Order: sequence, then C-alpha cells, then structure tokens
Amino acid sequence: MEKYVIIVAGGKGLRMGGDVPKQFLPISGKPVLMRTIETFYAYDASIHVILVLPKSQQAYWKELCQTYQFELRHDIADGGETRFHSVKNGLSLVKESGLVGVHDGVRPFVSQEVIARCYAEAAIKKAVIPVIGVVETVRQLTEEGSKTVPRDCYKLVQTPQVFDVQLLKEAYQQPFTEQFTDDASVVEAMGKEVCLVEGNRENIKLTTPFDLMLAEVLVR
Repeated sequence: MEKYVIIVAGGKGLRMGGDVPKQFLPISGKPVLMRTIETFYAYDASIHVILVLPKSQQAYWKELCQTYQFELRHDIADGGETRFHSVKNGLSLVKESGLVGVHDGVRPFVSQEVIARCYAEAAIKKAVIPVIGVVETVRQLTEEGSKTVPRDCYKLVQTPQVFDVQLLKEAYQQPFTEQFTDDASVVEAMGKEVCLVEGNRENIKLTTPFDLMLAEVLVR
C-alpha cells in the first residue's frame, strides 16, 4: 500500500515577531521544516512527501536546501488561498491509491509511534486523527458569562491526520466553507466517521517565540 504525506507549510510567522516564516526558522541549527520532513522519512523511507508552499516562498526553500545540503526527495505543490485549498493542491500530486497523511509543517516533534499508529489504523478505519487529553480546566463562554465544562468530554487534535486516498480526494471535491478547520472536518462533512488515536504531547505546533524555546529543549 502506497503511503503519502502532504506537509502544509504556508505560515507567515507573524506571531513569531520576525520576517522569516516560522517553518524556516532554525532549531539547533536546522530549519523546522527539514526536521519535519526527516521525521516522516525516519518512519518510512519509501513514503512520498508532498510539500505545500506558497509560490513566494519556494525559491527561498530551494536556497535553504542547497545551503543545508538537504537532499531528501519531495515534490512541491503551490499553496492556496486557505489551508483547504493548499491541501487540495497537494492532493492533485497523489496519483495512486493508498494512504495519505496531512501534517502541519511546524510540528517536527510527532513521534514515530504516533505516525505508525495513524497509518496502521487508517488502513482499517479509513480516517484517523491523533488526539491528546485536555489537562487544563476548560470554561465555555455563554451569553451570561462563562461556565466550567467537563474536560473529559474534549480532546486536542494534532496531525498527521491520515486517510484513504480516494476518501480524502472525494471529500475535497466539496465546496469550501469556513467550518473546514482541518481535514477531519472536511471528511465528516460527507457523513464519514473519524477514528481517534492517542497522540504525543511533544507534538506541539510551533506558533510563538515560547514554542521555539521549548523546541530547543525537545531537540536536546
């Protein structure tokens, strides 16, 4: 069974407070995006990696690959207006049946166990996402103010979200709506069930300067 991963990396890094998009920032001397791609090749050296980047960032990425002598094979698709359109562009490069994961380019610390679990379950369940439990107290905003809600009723969603190729391609033929916040929501809009598997807490999405400091610790 062929395995693909679409790595979406269209961030501008505004919350990082700098001019360099967050996916290109170095962690212990290596750009985030390279670490993310390496993680999937460490899981399966035969996996097909499709990197989705805005056209305006592709020349810079190629320069980085030359500078760091980064030679892991990957195809590049153009980023779209939204994440939905970016993933759809990436899917256009998936030519065979099998399994396809969609992963955030700024999540370099997903574990090998979680990746393997997602692909293994997707081979059976067709649609799988990794989640972790909520450890903080959760409050829901209401018209009257706010109220505490049971945190056991909620999960935090991570990536890679892994699907049967044909299922995900069919899902992405639907018209875009703002309710599509991730790939699971696109698949669920067709009435398909999504299976949850355990993620890993280190699999953080690098968004703020604090996340970068934490990333340096995780690398070490």
